[in-house]
Amino acid sequence: MQDLKDTQSELDTRQMPIDRVGVKGLKYPIVVRDKAHRSQATVATVALAVDLPQEYKGTHMSRFVEALQEEKGRLDVHSAVVLPGKLLSRLNAQRAHVEIEFPFFRSKKAPVTGMVGMMDYEARFMIDACAGRKVDFMLTIRVPVTTLCPCSKAMSEHGAHNQRGIVTYSVRFKGEAVWIEDLIDLVESGASCPVYSLLKRPDEKWVTDHAYNNPVFVEDLVRNIAIRTENHDVFSWYRVEAENFESIHNHQAYAMIERNLARETV
Repeated sequence: MQDLKDTQSELDTRQMPIDRVGVKGLKYPIVVRDKAHRSQATVATVALAVDLPQEYKGTHMSRFVEALQEEKGRLDVHSAVVLPGKLLSRLNAQRAHVEIEFPFFRSKKAPVTGMVGMMDYEARFMIDACAGRKVDFMLTIRVPVTTLCPCSKAMSEHGAHNQRGIVTYSVRFKGEAVWIEDLIDLVESGASCPVYSLLKRPDEKWVTDHAYNNPVFVEDLVRNIAIRTENHDVFSWYRVEAENFESIHNHQAYAMIERNLARETV
């Protein structure tokens, strides 16, 4: 093969290191673990980056894709965690960052008729690695929920306003990771009612009544999820954010709780 010039490795004299350089928006077919079926195929949007010392002009972009290609389209929590280490080695870097975002699908039965519909949830792995240090892994899911306003219910004689909300739930684990489905269940249990993709009339009545009997403010929602999180001994850190798309206002209601459980238990 012809000896081609390696411009990226040339000396840069501006004395300005770069915190992250790499590739973003890379679409890649992956297989993730699924509690019901052992695995499911989906498509991820991947971002890969490393630090660049001040003396180098550029990084070698092809090596990021090469590292991902070694996984042969089968990424799960375990293989994703080792990916930053491969980037450190391939690119002679001190820090590496990986983001893998994908739709996670789940069959969900309607509460009365049992009709099955497919729900999709956003999931994201974020993994950071530094040379000689433990890999940092964070899992984030975005879960739609129904909330019904306690204040509206208390004041009104013929109903109460409700809305759909989005909970963004991020966790770090002490050891073995938890199933994505279990995290979804934990989030939904803190809301007025879960969201379904397929409902017949008996199901719609159940959802309406269930939400009415379980009113929650956005503050209640994040507190409920936080308490459920801290009742499990598998999490070292969490952040729960809730955003309600108000049905009677032109703004969203928002709340967030973040806790470092590992530090608080020392």
